[in-house]
Amino acid sequence: MNTHRRTAILVGIFFIIGTVAGVSSGVVTGPVLGGSDYLAKVAANESKIALGALLVLVMGFPLAMIPVLMFPIFRKYSEPLALGAVVFRGVLEAVTYMALAVYWLLLIPVSQEFVKAGTADALTFQAMGAFLTKAGYWTEHLLALVFTIGAMMLYWLFYKTKLVPNWLSLWGFIGAILNFVAAIFNMFDPTHPALSLGVKWGNLIIPLAIQEMVFALWVIVKGFNPDAAILEDRIVAS
Repeated sequence: MNTHRRTAILVGIFFIIGTVAGVSSGVVTGPVLGGSDYLAKVAANESKIALGALLVLVMGFPLAMIPVLMFPIFRKYSEPLALGAVVFRGVLEAVTYMALAVYWLLLIPVSQEFVKAGTADALTFQAMGAFLTKAGYWTEHLLALVFTIGAMMLYWLFYKTKLVPNWLSLWGFIGAILNFVAAIFNMFDPTHPALSLGVKWGNLIIPLAIQEMVFALWVIVKGFNPDAAILEDRIVAS
């Protein structure tokens, strides 16, 4: 039981660390990466881009550890589904976070050369910057798809194992579906809006964003359902 309590607290803490780091990354880099003159702003604010990339990694790795922590419990219900959560919400999500951080960091040398270049050469570095920003944009959407597929697996496992209240698990599962839909709609939207709160389809990510904070506080304060934890060895796939 002490092991389950520690696991619940760690899961909640990792959710909070990931969310706070992700929001902080957007706050730090948003003003720099926005606008047509972003290369000049990146060159003048290199430390903010580096900090933003670091915060992306700080966001990614704690979140990737959550399905790993839960695997010993979840595998008793469904090992394939538990492994799927590790692959999608763990490995693939961590890889896409790293790719996003790399794209941002590569903007630093490109912006430096852009500032040094003459009028003729500036177009080359603008093209490189455009490529990196577009690559980052599509990586964010790939990340959203990987994240939500893993989240659906994760919350379905929480629902089936009864480790947390059903309403909380279903809220997360439905929120993950909405998040997935937002990413798909954004990808096919000809205007290619940002996938963020308050921007067109990005509003669909609000339910999951709220749920994960509620979930984190719940498992830190309440822990896992003790009856479900005690009965975990009897859980069989249904």
